Parts: sequence; C-alpha cells; structure tokens
Amino acid sequence: MYQYTAFDRQFVRQRAVQYRDQLQRHLAGQLSDDDFKPLRLQNGWYVQRYAPMLRVAVPYGELSSAQLRVLATIARDYDQPQPQVYQTASSTQAKLGTTHLPTGYAHFTTRQNAQFNWIPLAKSADVMDLLASVDMHGIQTSGNCIRNITSDERAGIAVDEIVDPRPFCEILRQWSTLHPEFAFLPRKFKIAVSGAREDRAATAWHDVGLHVLRNEQGEVGFKVLVGGGMGRTPVIASAIRAFLPWNQILNYLEAVVRVYNRWGRRDNIYKARIKILVKAEGQRFTDEVEAEYQQILSKDGAPHTITQAELDRVSASFVQPALHSERADTAHKMADILRAAGENDVEFGRWLQQNVAPHKNPDLRAVTLSLKRLGQAPGDATADQLDRAADLADQFSAGEARVTHDQNLLLPWVRCDQLPELWRAARQHGFARANIRLLTDMIACPGGDFCALANARSIPIAEAITERYQDMDELHDLGEIDLHISGCINSCGHHHSGHIGILGVDKDGREWYQVSLGGSDGSALSGASGAGKIVGPSFGAAEVPDVIEALLDTYRRERQSAETFIATLRRVGLEPFKNAANSARHSQVAEFA
Repeated sequence: MYQYTAFDRQFVRQRAVQYRDQLQRHLAGQLSDDDFKPLRLQNGWYVQRYAPMLRVAVPYGELSSAQLRVLATIARDYDQPQPQVYQTASSTQAKLGTTHLPTGYAHFTTRQNAQFNWIPLAKSADVMDLLASVDMHGIQTSGNCIRNITSDERAGIAVDEIVDPRPFCEILRQWSTLHPEFAFLPRKFKIAVSGAREDRAATAWHDVGLHVLRNEQGEVGFKVLVGGGMGRTPVIASAIRAFLPWNQILNYLEAVVRVYNRWGRRDNIYKARIKILVKAEGQRFTDEVEAEYQQILSKDGAPHTITQAELDRVSASFVQPALHSERADTAHKMADILRAAGENDVEFGRWLQQNVAPHKNPDLRAVTLSLKRLGQAPGDATADQLDRAADLADQFSAGEARVTHDQNLLLPWVRCDQLPELWRAARQHGFARANIRLLTDMIACPGGDFCALANARSIPIAEAITERYQDMDELHDLGEIDLHISGCINSCGHHHSGHIGILGVDKDGREWYQVSLGGSDGSALSGASGAGKIVGPSFGAAEVPDVIEALLDTYRRERQSAETFIATLRRVGLEPFKNAANSARHSQVAEFA
C-alpha cells in the first residue's frame, strides 16, 4: 500500500495542529458556531442527530494494521458520549420501540471511509492527533469539494485487471487535496476509479467514474464517465470520453470540474449536483468541457500533465509485499488439499466459495472478512473486532486490509496454504460467516438512529431481515442477492442500485419504507448500472420482513435451474414480484415491539 512521504506526513500533522487551534478558539467563545462549522466540516466533523460524527478518509480503501489499531483505540477510548446525551438519545429511540445506539464502534461506508458517531467535540483534536500519527485524517470527507477517491477493493490483485488503478487514485488524491479552485463547489463531488473488466467500484453512480484501460495499440488511457448519482434523481453517468491518454487525466478533470464550478446550480441544493447539469445540457456540457480542456492544453500549458517519472514514483509505493512463493507443483497440491477440505467440511467449503477470491498471483487469494452478523449494524466493527482484524492482517496479509464497497474488510495477500488457518482464526473472531454477496451481506446506512437527515431507521430493518435469514442452507439456496437499505432519499445505503432496495420515508411523523426491485451497481452479477423500480405504496416497518419473504418466495417459484434472483426478475418482469409484495401487506400496521 502507498507509503506517505515526509511531505505527506508533515502536511497531515500540521493540519491536525491547525484544527486543534481552531477548536480551542471555538470552545473559548472566540469562534462562533457559524464560523467554526466550515472549519470542522473540512476535517470530517459533522453534528448529527445526537452527537458529533467523524468521517475518516481511507483513500481507495487501503488500511494498514497500524491504522486499524488506531481506529480501534478511537472506538474504545473516544467513541463514548456524555451520559446525558446518550440517555436522551436512548429515551428517544425507546419511544420508537427499539434502541439501536451502540458505542465503541467504527462504521465502514460504501465510499471506503470509517465513521464514529459518539466522539465529544471537546476531544476531537485529540482524535485528529491520533489519526495523524498513522497518516490518517478527515480532510475532504465532507463539504462541497472533491471527496475521498474510491476504487475496486481488489485493485492491484484482481485476475481481470487491465491496469492497476491505485497509482492514479493516489495522484488524484494529491491533486484534489485542498485544491484552491475547487474548495467551494456547488455541491459535493465524488470520483471512483476502476482498472478491471468487472466494475466493483460502482463507477457509473459517481460524479466522475474512471475506467483505466488499454486501446487497440496497447496504450493506457481512461474512459471518462460524468454525471452519475443517486439521491432524489438517480442518474447513470454518461461517457464523455471513450479514451483519454493517461497522462492527461488531471488536465481533463480540471476542465470537467471547472465547467461544473462555473455552471452548477447554487440556488437549489437538490439540483446542485453535476448530474443535473449534465442531464440538462447534454452535448453542450461535453462540448464545453472539451473547449476548456483545449484551453488548458494550449493557453495554460497543460500544467497538470503527469510525467512518466511521477507515475513511476507513485507506482513504486504499490509493490507487492515480499511473500514466500510456492513452487508450481506445491500450488497444485495445495489446490487439491483445499478442494478436498472444502468437500469434507461444508462450512469451510462455503467460506472458500463465497469469501475467497482468486488472485493475480496463483499462490495467493483475496479473503473477505464479513462485517455482517446478527446483533450488529452492517459495516460496524467494535474496538476489539478492529484489533482482531489488525491481527489477522499482520498474520495472514502482510499487514494490509481494505474496506470494500459492500462495507466489509478484505485481506489482499493471503497465501493459499494459510487459508485453513485463517478460516479457523476468522471464525473464532466472528469474521468467517460465508454470506458474502448473499442476502444478509446487505448495504445499509446508519439511518435515523444517528443521522439528522434520515426519515426512518435502517438498522432495525437490517436486523429484522438478518434475524429471519440465519439459515445458511437457505441463504446459499437463494444465491447472490444485493439488498441495499437507505434511511432517506440521500441514498447513503445505495438503495437505488440494489436488486432489492429499501428506502425509509416519513409519513405524518411515522416511519414507512418503499421497496424497489431490479437495481444494479455495474458488477458482473448485476450487469449494466441502473436504478430499481418501486413496487407499490410504502410499507410499515413491521411489514418489511414479510415483504422481503414474499419477494423471495416468488423468486423460488419462478426461477429456472441455477438462475439468480436478478436474472429471474429480468426474465419474468416486475409484475409477479409487485403482486407478491403488496399481498404481504398487513391489514393493520404494527410497530416493532
């Protein structure tokens, strides 16, 4: 993984010092709430429903074991609210029927960040110092700027990879950090990069999606997508460049963001994202970007052209770690041993099937540690779990883990001969549930339990569905299904792209949920990216598990041999599923008891 330079390290630590000064002045009454707000947001500090929330940047998802341990320390020592705050929050939630307010957790997001929900603002500077000690920060995880650059969690190791995108992600990170021209954009701006044939980074759902590829001549370049996004108006990004030479990507992005900065709406927050501009202007937007790009090349002198020397310098920080390499005959023998072990132990065999992915190096595998278990919100990890994940990374993955788009952790450098030992260790610590890509490997935002923007709670819905589908035989029979849950239209749970999407809505102060079907994030399983379609009127919270069961029963009835849920849905159409969902509606809506 990328190693920070002396300049990087000094920059992050100076930023922490600067934030401490800002915080002290605010607490002393020298900076008003309004004056302090943009300063804390620039460092990832929100004020949520009950307490501050910190969002920590994890660029393109890479975490060292040392960084995981610092996240564990923050969860254990700082993610503890003042008693009166927690009591108020718990009382409010109890009135809704349940209390889902864990403390001492980190929450991993779809954009490969880590979040904490209970850190008192008075201690926030201490947390920033801790993060800086391991080259971490919250810079540009909030605000109307270019956010954390995300990528494929298998970048650099995927068997279907064309070009490793990580060096370009790092160059983009350095270019965009505190970019003076783009510090106050009309709205937030998100970039995702993929270098593989399968899109595991949901690029078409981003403001800018970049695909690193090779043309017929073998030259490296980018396919550039612009204008994707979810929220109130789900839009799939448009391809405005089929092939851009790799060394021009910063100049071209400069043109894209300049045009957005110039013409993006600032009078209406709901129409401020670049997707609205691209959709409204069409070819005119593309033409203006091209004109701006040509001016940057000709008049400005192409100041951000990436040199081969710079690419080589950054790429050198992504060298595969030194690992024991097996002889070819040993690898074949090990494959036979693993196959036999999987056949003799159903649980281990399922784990190999669902949680273990192939690797560029045939002696290695990429292993996903599941963060989806009963009793915890999807993507949550306790302080102890973070420490244990760091231990597993040290023992089995050269000290590196990665945050996945689906809110799990991945170990990218696992030797084949260590898979049985890793499975036993992961199972001991609760990471070995073989549910990756299955129904209970759901995406969910924190929802109304924490977020001030949410209309409804996500976590109780996720828990109710998880509780109902604990039988691993049933989960594996159902096969791969993307279930995504958002607590509001802002779509942090990516409900639009779920094969089954659940959206929390507010009706007269009560929580209701819309269900959509047929969404896609662009993965090989899902096919081309697209938004799901709503199946009918909203459902009460207690109805949702029954609705999901009705949908899955319809799938079982309609599917053909080995057909996935999404394939069956597309073959038979929406109507049978819609009828099943609406027939599951209770005659009287009940709240969760």
